[in-house]
Amino acid sequence: MKKYFRFDELGTNYKREFIAGLTTFLSMAYILFVNPATLSLSDVPDLPDSMRMDQGAVFTATALAAAIGSLVMGILGRYPIALAPGMGLNAFFAYTVILTMGIPWQTALAGVMVSGLIFIVLSLSGLRETIINSIPAELKLAVGAGIGLFITFIGLQNAGIIVNNDAVLVGLGDLTNGNTLLAIFGIIVTVILMVLRVNAGIFVGMILTAIAGMIVGLVDLPTSVVGPAPSLAPTFGEAIQHFGDVFTLQMLVVILTFLFVDFFDTAGTLVAVASQAGLMKENKLPRAGKALLADSTATVAGAILGTSTTTSYVESTAGVAAGGRSGFTSVVTALFFIIAIFFSPLLSIVTSAVTAPALIIVGALMVSSLGKINWEKFEIAVPSFLTIIMMPLTYSIATGIAVGFIFYPITMICKGRAKEVHLIMYGLFVIFILYFVFLAE
Repeated sequence: MKKYFRFDELGTNYKREFIAGLTTFLSMAYILFVNPATLSLSDVPDLPDSMRMDQGAVFTATALAAAIGSLVMGILGRYPIALAPGMGLNAFFAYTVILTMGIPWQTALAGVMVSGLIFIVLSLSGLRETIINSIPAELKLAVGAGIGLFITFIGLQNAGIIVNNDAVLVGLGDLTNGNTLLAIFGIIVTVILMVLRVNAGIFVGMILTAIAGMIVGLVDLPTSVVGPAPSLAPTFGEAIQHFGDVFTLQMLVVILTFLFVDFFDTAGTLVAVASQAGLMKENKLPRAGKALLADSTATVAGAILGTSTTTSYVESTAGVAAGGRSGFTSVVTALFFIIAIFFSPLLSIVTSAVTAPALIIVGALMVSSLGKINWEKFEIAVPSFLTIIMMPLTYSIATGIAVGFIFYPITMICKGRAKEVHLIMYGLFVIFILYFVFLAE
């Protein structure tokens, strides 16, 4: 095993890899509780039960998808990169696809599965480089920043800090409300932990917020800590059963969004983590195809189990900082996710006030890409800005991407740079125009 994971070549050992795997798990364990709350739309009142995914099933699906994805990445890709259902895409799945578009969650899962299957094909072919190169770097960065703002907006709403205001659409909430004060406490604590560079700062912040909530009576005490794994029955296989429902223009845009965000998020995470670990060779990523294949396989598996897109986690950098260098780090992380399945009773303490700080802080981390966009060039600045701002304002990641991708060819043509726009971008321009025409009907 040491030889397969190249311990000697990478200068690592079992102890270091185990500590790194545990560190990575703790850094991303918050997804076990945030994902079920998000996909079940637990913070949205007065919804019919048919629109909500079962929290217990999503919890188990989240843990298993993370375990499968991390195992495949560790064994096949041999990178210290862990996977789990992605933040941003889960919000898109719940708040845009289900809540706004009115698409059943079963059909949305089928869309995730199809995007994963397309990703597998792209990973096995040479098309991935073509697609990566067809979309300008600024728009990729804008999508990441826009998703960050979208997630933060959701977090502020869940906290009660931002509320509906009929006069000006949104306004400041009641800051004397107990749950809002608890969320503000959580934000402050989590920010302090992150500034101090505490490993697993987001997860620890959630724990401290939940404890504070229990002390003041805003969060109910859990009846137990360990229990049997929740059944997957409510969600398992629904993606396969509803495969035939995805062949509409509306679902095409949804699938493209799932694919686009996962594809570039994964590529960016792989490069970031591999660079930190010193695994890049001549500015190239060894075994990139296998790593992308691991990610896409995890997405398909996660969709069949019952969760939104599974993707590589940038929190893996915490494990690398702790000494992780090989795929064995990811194997250890996977084992901890399997163990975590038996801690589902703790779901009861994870209220909207507890998850809101995590959403807000993750959003803050994602908007760091803003500084890399060339705002000096107006033909780049306009589509980038519209991509970013339209996501929170329309409550839709897909709409933000669509608007930005429509304006990009227009501004580039007007600037006399039409030849620099890839044919794929012109194709997406047409698709997104049709998307808005279809919505208007």
